[in-house]
Amino acid sequence: MAGYSETRLWNQAENDSTIRQPFLIGVSGGTASGKSSVCAKIMELLGQNKIDHRQRQVAILSQDSFYKELTPEQKAKAIKGQFNFDHPDAFDNELIMKTLCDIMQGEKVQIPVKDEFVTLYPADVVLFEGILIFYTQEIRDLFQMKLFVDTDPDTRLSRRVLRDINERGRELEQVLTQYITFVKPAFEEFCLPTKKYADVIIPRGEDNLVAINLIVQHIQDILNGGFNKRYNDFMNEHGSPRQQRTSESSRPH
Repeated sequence: MAGYSETRLWNQAENDSTIRQPFLIGVSGGTASGKSSVCAKIMELLGQNKIDHRQRQVAILSQDSFYKELTPEQKAKAIKGQFNFDHPDAFDNELIMKTLCDIMQGEKVQIPVKDEFVTLYPADVVLFEGILIFYTQEIRDLFQMKLFVDTDPDTRLSRRVLRDINERGRELEQVLTQYITFVKPAFEEFCLPTKKYADVIIPRGEDNLVAINLIVQHIQDILNGGFNKRYNDFMNEHGSPRQQRTSESSRPH
């Protein structure tokens, strides 16, 4: 899959020079760590939240849109808080991979949100947030920048409790049981180990304006063409990965 996606992206870049490949940023972290809030703050500081979604230069995508469809038995467990939504197997990684490849080609994509589809229009920068977006290597390797929102476990638990009770109508006992049984163990086994892949770690989430402002400045540089210029200069000097592989394969061994 990784080789397929890489070849596909380079073929598109060579055949259509008018399409600019988006800069893909992954934003990970535990449940209720503030991933969505960090993305929203970035959009706010860039002024993108006031622009029509069809004309935005920066777009947000959530891993929550890519849960696998539940069987009737799994739905019954989910209602009781007995289904593990924090396990890697809960996500449709093939659909994530296909969607990201389409986005990287500058295509308009349809994103599943609950029982409908929302159109994500081409953008220069795409923020993809989720608890396990760095877990699978072929997906992780697509991100040009990886951020990890690192928030105190007690803070995350309190946020989770308030959110599930107020927004999802759950009982306190059910929320705590689900957290202890599924959420906490899954974070420690699957999410936390991926922190080592992050280029930037953001303690305290959206409250860390120093870190967020640095990221915003980098994105502004990309939107202003600074990244593209440096990238093009690098490519002119070193050639594309395909050219490098070709030249390397032609060398005597």
